[in-house]
Amino acid sequence: MADTLTLTATSPCYGLLPKTLGTCTLTETDLGTLTSVAPFKGAAISDALKAAHGMAFPAPNRATGKTGARAIWFGRDIALLAGPAPDPGLGDLAALTDQSDAWACVTLSGDDAGAVLARLVPIDLRPAAFKQGHTARTQLGHLNASITRTGPDSFLILVFRSMAATLVHDLVTAMESLAARH
Repeated sequence: MADTLTLTATSPCYGLLPKTLGTCTLTETDLGTLTSVAPFKGAAISDALKAAHGMAFPAPNRATGKTGARAIWFGRDIALLAGPAPDPGLGDLAALTDQSDAWACVTLSGDDAGAVLARLVPIDLRPAAFKQGHTARTQLGHLNASITRTGPDSFLILVFRSMAATLVHDLVTAMESLAARH
């Protein structure tokens, strides 16, 4: 008689997080539904997005909305709608693609969160240059990442789901290194 195998869905960082070291905490973040929004040429997507979800289409390197319903600039003429399922009417104005299972999403927070990221990211994340609501597609170590400042000492980080363990390893190593200096 064959044994039955039960599969259980897990999150990308299952069993890896949360971690707290020094002044920083790294947690997995459930953003809800993730939808790529690529507007058709000439479409008034910003007005439609605002009417449907209460946020405008983000300008380059910006995020709009708030926790639970956010639009993150994700590249030239593309935004990632995070949180709600997209209003069906948006499909008349943009190509909508479900990305919910494609990304690992974590939040790095704490007094030294910027200093931890400075060890891994080649852009200026100081609060004067990278304010709340600013976002960037950049490298984090050797990973392609999206980084958004969500608070004074808080960053939302997205990488491809297949890179979740590497992301956690790289961030925890940087957190350990910084904590050892204090």
